[in-house]
Amino acid sequence: MMAEYRTKKRRHLLYYLTVIDGETEEPVGFLVDITTNGLMIMSDAPIETEKFFHLKILLQTELTEKEYLNFDAVSKRSVKGVNSDFYDTGFELIDLTREDFKEIEEIIEALGLRD
Repeated sequence: MMAEYRTKKRRHLLYYLTVIDGETEEPVGFLVDITTNGLMIMSDAPIETEKFFHLKILLQTELTEKEYLNFDAVSKRSVKGVNSDFYDTGFELIDLTREDFKEIEEIIEALGLRD
């Protein structure tokens, strides 16, 4: 059995936010769930694991005046999703600023499904 390393409960979102590559500005996929430690992105193609990414979540909400949330992450696991047409890739967030941490908490609170 695989050990569970997650320390925070994942929160699935009411709707998917677009995630783009901060370097190329190309779409990476859609944010499926998020914690202040990591996130999962659903994409059309597998994403290379153990790779550093500079990503942006496009904030299409009234939560903030910011257009997007910038952050760095490392891809940890990429597998076929429940819908086999897509891939789910888990990312570990790296070096979040206090402001980014707060922004993620606000996204979780406003857009996260309640248990």
